[in-house]
Amino acid sequence: MIKLKLISFIVFILLCSCSNMKRQSFNVPKISIKNSLNYENISIALEENTLLNKINWLEWKEFPYQPEVSFRIAHDDSLLFLKYYIKEEHILARRTDSNSAVHRDSCVEFFIDPLQDGNYYNFEFNCIGTTHLAYGPGRGKRTFIPPELIENEIKIWSTLGEESFEEKSGIFEWEMVVVIPSSIFTYNDGLSFSKLVSNANFYKCGDDTSKIHYLSWNRVKTQKPDFHRPEHFGILNFQ
Repeated sequence: MIKLKLISFIVFILLCSCSNMKRQSFNVPKISIKNSLNYENISIALEENTLLNKINWLEWKEFPYQPEVSFRIAHDDSLLFLKYYIKEEHILARRTDSNSAVHRDSCVEFFIDPLQDGNYYNFEFNCIGTTHLAYGPGRGKRTFIPPELIENEIKIWSTLGEESFEEKSGIFEWEMVVVIPSSIFTYNDGLSFSKLVSNANFYKCGDDTSKIHYLSWNRVKTQKPDFHRPEHFGILNFQ
């Protein structure tokens, strides 16, 4: 009996180790941008100094559509720079109010637990830059960041513009640049990105589009689509 328990414990440890080994991770470079609020300067700096990462994990076979999605990310201590690249067959942008259900539009998302303490921020952006942002330990325990703070502090540029539209079908390629200041992390006062090790995941979805889809950067091993699963976040090592 003792040997059986010991073997079970060893197997459990090995499974946990394998699970941890499979988590995606990469280094987020620190860069310097002369005008950190200029779309072109940010784009050039990201393309010259960062690696292109793909959001291409398709976990749920009942939603087989897979648009082409990738991103770049960097920081300068107090600002986080993101650039998304998307190619898809349907684009939709109905929501224009902050903290509305942007995941139903053509949407990219960035979830981050900055201190690896189990509490994470879910940044969700539809293709015209409308933002949904909340904080907490899980799906049912979210606290919204005030809309006025979102609109004043987060800067977004989308090649699809800012005006809402109904679904368009064809082949569409669009890009989005997002600048996220550390001050928007209101539950982590004085946060600096330098040398930070965080848990995070990146997503693409479109719940109301003609081809519903759910893609992730780090694998989300659940029976049904669920991005609010911090146990399936990857790791970001900020330089």
